[in-house]
Amino acid sequence: MEEFTTEHQEEPASKTQFVVNAMWELVITILPALLVALFINVFVAEAALVEHGPSMEPNLYRGYRVIEEKLSYRFHLPRRGDVVIADRPGNEMALIKRVVALPGETVEVRGGHTFINGQQIEEPWVTNFGGPSYPPTVVPPDHVFILGDNRSNSRDSRAIGPVSVDTIKGHVWFVYWPLDQIKLAP
Repeated sequence: MEEFTTEHQEEPASKTQFVVNAMWELVITILPALLVALFINVFVAEAALVEHGPSMEPNLYRGYRVIEEKLSYRFHLPRRGDVVIADRPGNEMALIKRVVALPGETVEVRGGHTFINGQQIEEPWVTNFGGPSYPPTVVPPDHVFILGDNRSNSRDSRAIGPVSVDTIKGHVWFVYWPLDQIKLAP
């Protein structure tokens, strides 16, 4: 009878050891994967949803899903033509807009056309010029001037002024949804 009791007592210990081993394997497999995913999401790239109205049409429509990369602006300032995502204070939605003027430049907007240091720049991404004008203004250090591609229907730096580069979360790099619109950012 003691042998039966001893065998019976060893069986739960064996099951317990199996469960402990299985849990340990699960932890050492899933935890690193979660840490890598968290690191990538916080420091490298993040998926974002275009929630704004028509301000970036015809290049980005509401409902498009994009990948924003976060690394390049750790090494250099945003560049003219980059589509960026900038945080807004409070509970306002982040802005997805295009950088048109850089720190130290004098920017002016007339009839939806951008002038840098008095010279009109080429903006092949804009198909609908218009909207409010903006007087010649020097972009402060560590700021950029952002505009929507659909100038006549965009709340951008013409309304809120230049934005601090500290508020820029990342550079829109890739459109991955809808499937028929997969492309590098316009």
